[in-house]
Parts: sequence; C-alpha cells; structure tokens
Amino acid sequence: MLNKPRLSFWQIWNMSFGFLGIQFGFALQNANASRILLTFGADLHHLSWFWLVAPLTGMIIQPIIGLMSDKTWNRFGRRRPYFLVGAALTSIALVLMPNAPQFAGLISPMLIGGGLLMIMDASINISMEPFRALVADKLPDEQHTLGFSVQTLLIGIGAVVGSWLPYILTNWFGFMDHAEISGNVPSNVIWSFYIGAAVLISSIVWTVFSTKEYPPEFYAEEVESQREKGKFKIPKVMWQLLLVQFFSWFALFSMWVYTTPTVAQHFFNTTDPESQAYQEAGNWVGILFGVYNGVSAILALLLPVIARYVGRRMTHSIALTVGGLSFLSFFVIQDYHWLILPMFGIGFAWGSILAMPYSMLANCIPPDKMGVFMGLFNMSITIPQIINGIFGGLILKYAFNSDPLYSIMMAGVLMILGAISVIFISDKDARIKTS
Repeated sequence: MLNKPRLSFWQIWNMSFGFLGIQFGFALQNANASRILLTFGADLHHLSWFWLVAPLTGMIIQPIIGLMSDKTWNRFGRRRPYFLVGAALTSIALVLMPNAPQFAGLISPMLIGGGLLMIMDASINISMEPFRALVADKLPDEQHTLGFSVQTLLIGIGAVVGSWLPYILTNWFGFMDHAEISGNVPSNVIWSFYIGAAVLISSIVWTVFSTKEYPPEFYAEEVESQREKGKFKIPKVMWQLLLVQFFSWFALFSMWVYTTPTVAQHFFNTTDPESQAYQEAGNWVGILFGVYNGVSAILALLLPVIARYVGRRMTHSIALTVGGLSFLSFFVIQDYHWLILPMFGIGFAWGSILAMPYSMLANCIPPDKMGVFMGLFNMSITIPQIINGIFGGLILKYAFNSDPLYSIMMAGVLMILGAISVIFISDKDARIKTS
C-alpha cells in the first residue's frame, strides 16, 4: 500500500489556492449570467437552455481532461499544465462576455454572450477537474476530507467576493449599476468581470509555482498491485452517489437560473430586465449568493469534525435536509432582506456537496486513474443540470404558470429527497480517517 506523506495545512492551502480564482470567476457567472443574457434579449422560458452550456461542456471535457492529465508528465507536472491553460482561456472569456454588445455589428449580442458563456464554462472545466484529482494525488486517505474541505473553504471565499463585487463597486466606489444605453451591461458588472479575470489567473499561478507533484514512478508500486488484482471496476460508492448527486445538482441548477427572476418578480415587483428595480434585484442576488458561499467557507473546516462524530454519510444527509428546508422557506418570506436567512442553510448544503461526495469516493479510486474517474464522476453533476436545462423552462411554463418561485420550491423538495438517498450509501469508513 502506498504511503503518501501527510501535508501541513498550508501545503494543502497552496495546492488548492487556484480554486479560489476559479470560483471567483464561476460566481460572477452564476450571479450575473442570467441578467446579462436577459439584457441581451433572452426569453425567461429559454433561459435554462443557455445554462445548459455549463453541464454539457463539463460532461464532455472533464473526463477527457482527466484521462489526458492521468497520462501527462512534463516540466510543469501532471495536473498543473491544465490549470494554466484553463485559467488563460477563462480569463479571456471573462473580459469579453460583458462586452458582447460591442460586437453587435457582426452578430447578435445574445449569441455572442451565449458563445462566450460556453467558452468560459469549457475553460473553467479544464482547470477544475485536475484540482479535484490533485487532492487525491497528493494526500493520504486520512487527509482526504480535510483536503476537499480546504477546497470548499477557498471556493467559498472566492465565491463570496465574486458574488458581492458588483454591489461593492456600486456602493463603495460609485460604479453605475444600470447601463446608459439600452442593451448594454452596467459598468459595475463589466469591471467585476475584469477583476475576476485578474484574480483567476493570479491564483492559478500561485498554485502552479507553490506546489510540486509526485512523479509517476511514485505511484508505481500501488498501480502494479492493482493491475495484479485485475481490471479496475467502478466502485460501488460511486454508483450509490449518483442518485444523491442527481437530486442535489438538479436543485442547484434551479437556484442559479431562477433566483434572480424570482427575487425580481416577488420582492422587487418587476419582470423587466432593463429596469432599475431588476438591476437592484440582481445586485441583491449577488449578495445572497455571497452569503451562502461565505457560510460554506466558514463551515468547510467544521465538516471533518462533524464527520468524525456522525460519519460522512449522516453529515451530508443533515446538510441536504437543511438546504432543502431553506429553499422551501422562500415561499413564506415577505421581505427580501430576510432572504439572507435561508442562504445560511443553503450554504451548509453547498459546503457538504463540494466536499463529502468526493471524500467518500477518493479512497476507492487508484492513483493512475484518478483524473479520469473524477472526470466521469462529474457526469453525476452535469447530467441532472442538462435534464433541468432541457425541461426546466417547460416545467416553469406549463406546471408553474411561469412563476419562477415554484422552481425554487421544487429545488427544496429535490434536495430533501437527496438527503434521504444518502442514507443508503455504503460508506464503511464514514467515522474513520476523516481528520
């Protein structure tokens, strides 16, 4: 059995630091893509189709990148070359996307925005998958939960700042939160994307130059041992996690797509994406998303402690239950300020979703196939989002009478179903090796 050395907290921090920048850019996209696309002329019922870009690119790219990174070794290492390429491409897309109207003479801003959204998602996925694999590459089994929790902490920090940045630029630095020309993106959003590009590339470079990877021969003994046992099969835990992941990510996709129109319609009394009230609603959604990401960051380092006492499986079940009830509470809240409260519960669920499934899975995967299996497991994230993207708009139109609040309610029910599904996972190491 391969004995990997234990790493210090700061070594784990450095190897995961690039995730802060990735999530910074991802948070800007999550909080602002809907209103940008609506500003460019997208129809509310078709909005989920644009959001299909993210899971589709993830489903295709992550297994390919995982397989390629498993077989890569050069002067930059095994995973780090993909960090750099993905970061460079994502940064370019972040700079160009809010400026899509500038290319209106060539093609519709909505099509340009959708295309850049696709490039951005594809590029983020090039960087994201190797980061998951790097934790499993570098850390011994007993530090997996800590490793993925530190990633969750950095994801939370990046997402908080990314989500809040348009609001901060407007209220602290005087940037305009509405466009002077119809169909253009407000300057606070444009500059947020510029800053996000700089943060993303800088954080990735930090990880690349502060972290060394183990060479392929380091894993030779364990790889040879697994070959002697025969062909490696998909672990049972991976199959069992599929249903949990389906409910969780279907719910999250609904939140990302429909929170802005829900808050605008029910709390700011507008459905006009070019109105001042709608932009204020969009800014407030950025604050809400920052809150749930901030909570996930704070709770990230508590997850290993909770899992040590009640197990990873029960920790995840509790978190999903709290998240589901938080979504359902949208129905009874009357004042938009109070929407901050359910974000605490959603943050608890989000933190667990980013850490616990990977912690349960990482111990079951051989090191020479870590990248490809992490990429394949990403399909448990992308497929439910694709299904939601295809049918979410139809459900909204025909089942919910075009009221996006009910899409948020549906997310709550599905997350609770996910919590129930966790109970049936066979995580034998649930209360051991979690420090």
